[in-house]
Amino acid sequence: MTEHPKKQQLLQLIRANPFISQQELADELGLSRSAVAGYIAGLIRERKLLGRAYVLPDKRPVVCMGAANLDRKLRSLAPLALHTSNPASQAESFGGVARNIAENLARLGTPVALLTAVGSDSSGAALLAHAESAGIDTHGALRLDDAASGTYTAVLDANGDMVVALADMALYDRLTPSFVAAREAQLAAGTLVVADLNLPLDTVDALLAQARRSGVALVLVAVSEPKMARLPQALAGVRLLIMNGGELAARVGRTLDDEAALETAMREVQAQGARDVVVTRGAAGVLLTLPDGAIARLDAPQAEVVDVTGAGDAFAAAVCWSLVQDAHDDLLLACRRGLHLSKLTVGTLDTVHAGLGPDSLAGVDADAGLSPSTNTTTTFLEQT
Repeated sequence: MTEHPKKQQLLQLIRANPFISQQELADELGLSRSAVAGYIAGLIRERKLLGRAYVLPDKRPVVCMGAANLDRKLRSLAPLALHTSNPASQAESFGGVARNIAENLARLGTPVALLTAVGSDSSGAALLAHAESAGIDTHGALRLDDAASGTYTAVLDANGDMVVALADMALYDRLTPSFVAAREAQLAAGTLVVADLNLPLDTVDALLAQARRSGVALVLVAVSEPKMARLPQALAGVRLLIMNGGELAARVGRTLDDEAALETAMREVQAQGARDVVVTRGAAGVLLTLPDGAIARLDAPQAEVVDVTGAGDAFAAAVCWSLVQDAHDDLLLACRRGLHLSKLTVGTLDTVHAGLGPDSLAGVDADAGLSPSTNTTTTFLEQT
């Protein structure tokens, strides 16, 4: 039986914009809203749409929620003199943890959506335009007429060392639990949700509750030691928490001087409800929890470092990409891929490696890079 032309047109409109309203569809097609609702109900019964938000079964995205900033670096051309004007060079780029993760995922060929907040200014327009050009769906972003878009400005001395950085990220406090509720259909339709801790505490808590209801895996990515205060005490609903050693120390409220102390703290966080924990350690590699209760150590690959900016976000993106791609949900393989993408990223001046593609992580072996100690192939830090 030939499908009704209006039904075909409706599906094409939804494919172009999964968040188009029924009234907009009705206006576009010259139909009543009730007729549109009938067509949509039919498409859902036929499994050509997956419920609310009109999610196409072959287009389930990773949904990234958090910061999208305009980043500026000002580098002095001579020794800095305070309280006066200094000659400097300037560079601008698009940043923010959630945005960086989303761009990495898009360049790796993954459908991805970004839930963030921007102001009605030129920076916000540029952020959204760049995201769309990279293949990121921004239809669910919050657009604010009474706020400036997020910015991060770093002042560097003549040697390239940061002297001071200024971050204006207050608008992300507007991503409230009510925003999560308004985007629940989009979050529930994702194949994975990734959120950074630029979000308010009660919003992160709302995301945990949403993850428990929907069953969609939630990955939380830390952004700084002070913002660990935005991580709820109860972590049921967290598939994976990614943080560095300092952020883990902030979480447990004590100094972590060695690997054994890191292990103990990781298990404490697991006991709070997180299924898995990954701790990044820069050139020392990563620690990660395993299903059997052990903790694995992966060494970082040798890399020629040009600029470390964005390396952590690249790691998180590759981990998320791998968890989506791999039916076995293999965190060890995911972290190996994360370290590989970090290596590629630090070898360029780009915050997100411009040369990434769907094959960039092909051939990365789960066993490669495991730190040898008690045997020649793997070392696990056994549970004590």
